[in-house]
Amino acid sequence: MQVVTTAGHGGHGKSALVRALTGREPGETGAWTKLPSGRRLAFVDAPGDEQSVPAMLAGAAPAPAALLAVAADEGWMPQTGEHLDALGALGVRAGVLAITKSDAADPKPALRQARERLAGTALHGVETVAVSTVTGAGMDDLAAALDRLAGRLPVPDPDAPVRLWVDHAITAGRQAAVTGTLTAGTVTVGDELLLMPAGERVRVRTIGCAGEPCETVGGVSRIVLTFCDAGRVDAGMALVTPGAWTRTTCVDVRTRFGAASGRLARQMTLHLGAAAVAVRLRPLGPDTARLTLNTRLALHLGDTGVLRDPARRSIAGVSVLDVRPPTLVRRGASVARARELASWPDRPDGTIVLRRHGVLRRSELTLMGCAPPPDAVTLNGEWVADPAHWASLFERLAEETSRHAAGSPRAPGIPLETVRLRLGLPARQLVTALVRPPLRVDAGRVYGPPPEPEPAPRPAASSAIATAPPPPWAEPVERLRADLAGAPFTPPTAERLEELGLTGELLAAAERAGAVLRIDDETVLLPGADREALRVLNGLPQPFTPGQAGEALATSRQVAIALLRHLDRLGLTERRRS
Repeated sequence: MQVVTTAGHGGHGKSALVRALTGREPGETGAWTKLPSGRRLAFVDAPGDEQSVPAMLAGAAPAPAALLAVAADEGWMPQTGEHLDALGALGVRAGVLAITKSDAADPKPALRQARERLAGTALHGVETVAVSTVTGAGMDDLAAALDRLAGRLPVPDPDAPVRLWVDHAITAGRQAAVTGTLTAGTVTVGDELLLMPAGERVRVRTIGCAGEPCETVGGVSRIVLTFCDAGRVDAGMALVTPGAWTRTTCVDVRTRFGAASGRLARQMTLHLGAAAVAVRLRPLGPDTARLTLNTRLALHLGDTGVLRDPARRSIAGVSVLDVRPPTLVRRGASVARARELASWPDRPDGTIVLRRHGVLRRSELTLMGCAPPPDAVTLNGEWVADPAHWASLFERLAEETSRHAAGSPRAPGIPLETVRLRLGLPARQLVTALVRPPLRVDAGRVYGPPPEPEPAPRPAASSAIATAPPPPWAEPVERLRADLAGAPFTPPTAERLEELGLTGELLAAAERAGAVLRIDDETVLLPGADREALRVLNGLPQPFTPGQAGEALATSRQVAIALLRHLDRLGLTERRRS
C-alpha cells in the first residue's frame, strides 16, 4: 500500500474526490482504493480551511505524495498556495494535479493558472487530470494517473525502525486506539514500542489496515493500533522502536525552503510528523539554526519538518543536521559551528557524524539513524572511532607520556583515568585500546618507551668507584614486606606504619618510586597486590559481593571495598548495582 495526502483550498472537492475514488467516507483512519494495477492506495484527507494548516501538516508530513485539487470555477486560491508551500517545505516531490468541478466551468483556465503556480516548485511537471465527481468525467483517468504515481514511489525498508506519528487518538478506560501513517519498518501484534514524548513502553494488542485486522503490517500503510495502560494518548505523539531513535530537545537544522534563518521569528512552531512543538530559534549561518524544543522528540539525522509562524503566516522547511549538537558558550562558537554545518549535506551520514564526535558507541550511531563508515576503527566491538581522530589521539598520548616521564622520572607512568580525562575519551577501556608499542600499560598506568641508557663515563685509573647509599625508605619497606608475607591483603594499621617509619614524606617517596602500593590513606600494600587480588577475584562466581571478595582475599570487607574501587578506577572490574 502507498499513501497520498490531499491538498488544496477548502471547498475545492478534495473529500469528494476521495469518496468517488474509494466509495468510502473520508475519516480519521483514511479511505483506500484498489487501483487498476491491483495496487492499494490510501488517502489522508487534509482539511482546507485557513485555521486547519496544522492539521494539514500533520496529515501530509508522513505521506510521500500529494493529490492537489484546484476547482475549475474558482481557480487558484490563497489557501492552495499555502498548502503548496507546506508540501514544498516538507520535501514532497511527487503528486497529481486534479482540476475539479469541470462540469461547472471550463477547466482550461484553472489548469493553465495552476501550472504557472507549480512552475519552479518541486511539483512542477506533475501529471494533470480534469475531473468531475458529479458526472464521473475524468475519474478513470485520475485513477490511472494515481496508479502510475504509486508505481513510481519508493518502497520503504521493512527492517527500518518504526516511528508511527499519531494523527488521531481515542482513549477509553485502559485501552487506547491510535491512527497514523507507517512510513517504514514493520509492526507486529505483540511488539513493544515506546510512546513518546514520555517514553512509556506499550505493547501492540491489535492492528487494523484497510479495514481489516492484521497480524503484521509494513510501511507505507495507514494503520490503527490498540494497546492498554498507556494513560492519556493524544495526536502528535509517536510510537517508536525502543533503542533506535535519539530522544532530544535540541537540534541543529538547515532551512531548506522559505526565508533565511536570520529573518525567521525567534519563537516558532515546529511541525514534524504529526507533532506541533513550540521552539526557540537561534540563527547560526544564513541557512542553519539551532532549535530548542519545549518537548522531547524521537529523531534521526535527515528528518524533515516545517517551521511555521502563524502570526506572519510564514513557513520554512528544515532538515535535521545534528541531534546531539555541541554547547555554544565560548566566544565565536556560533560562527565556528555555522562554518562546520555549511559543509554538511541535508542528511549527514556515519562518516560525518564520527568525524564530528571522534569516538562513539555503535548504538549511539544507531540512535542517530547512521551506520558506522567502512573505514571506522573498531574498538572492543562496542566502540568505533574516526581513523584520523584515533591516530591523532595516539600521537597526543605519546607526547603526554614523554612529557610526564621527563617531569617525574621516579614515577614515569600516567594513571589510566588521568589519560582518559586529558584525551577526552568517554571510557577507560578506550585508553587501553589506544595503547600500542612502544607505549605500554602496567598496573593501571600508561608508560612511554623506556629511555635509552646513557653510556657510563669510563673511570680514571686512580679513581675509586663509590656505591650509592640505599634510599631512606628501603629498610622500612623491607620490614613491611616481612609483615605482609603471610597476609598480602591485610594492610598495616596507621600505628604499625608509624612503627615502621613509613609515614609522611618517606611513604610518599616510596610510593613515587613504586616500592609500595597505596590504595588510599588507610590501605598500603606491596606493589602487584592489586593484580594478584584481580587474579583471585577472577576465580569467584561472577558477579560477587564485597563480602565474598573479602573472604576470598582473607581480609576485611573495608579493605576489599578499597581494592575493588581501585580496580574499578583502573578499568579492570565492572561494578553492577543490585
